[in-house]
Amino acid sequence: MPGILLGDVLPNFEAETTIGKIKFHEFLGNSWGILFSHPRDFTPVCTTELARAAKLHDEFKKRDVKMIALSIDSVEDHRKWSEDIMSFNQDKACCPMPFPIIADDKRELSVLLGMLDPDERDKDGLPLTARCVFVVGPDKRLKLSILYPATTGRNFDEILRAIDSLQLTATKKVATPVDWKPGQDVMVIPSLSDEDANKHFPAGFTLKEVPSGKKYIRYTKP
Repeated sequence: MPGILLGDVLPNFEAETTIGKIKFHEFLGNSWGILFSHPRDFTPVCTTELARAAKLHDEFKKRDVKMIALSIDSVEDHRKWSEDIMSFNQDKACCPMPFPIIADDKRELSVLLGMLDPDERDKDGLPLTARCVFVVGPDKRLKLSILYPATTGRNFDEILRAIDSLQLTATKKVATPVDWKPGQDVMVIPSLSDEDANKHFPAGFTLKEVPSGKKYIRYTKP
């Protein structure tokens, strides 16, 4: 099945969405982007995910990340479903969805991007889309890909944390360690010598001693 690998440029596809027809690259402009797919409209896990994503819209906007979802139903169905989504955390629908949903009822885009889940099928036996997450940089290249099965809902707080790491490491010669959160120490990348590390990081770095005696675990301030 065709798919997109890290570092690939995402195709500048055209798609019908809840805000009209878009071309993907023009939709993103010079911003980062997140494209996340859903197995089907009017399904329970998808509704909770999109409600959470809508609630976090301002957090994505603060990071200059444009959001767009995809599901394999029609624009008309998406618009009706959006009322359920926006009412999930309210007594009733409070406002429009803050990001568009792509209509991929022919599954063409899902096939192109490798989003179909072979184990989850609809009543007609056709495969549903998996829960894909694509984070795209301003250069339109894929920076992060996470793939969940249809039965497992995503953690959008983790996606935001990963985006914070991606944006930091895109401009600095650092990597983020396990469970890292913004503001915490980061790690000097292995390809940077101690001499160059001292030039890049005026505050210096801290070396973690390990039994091997190898000096490769170096922490610094972000």
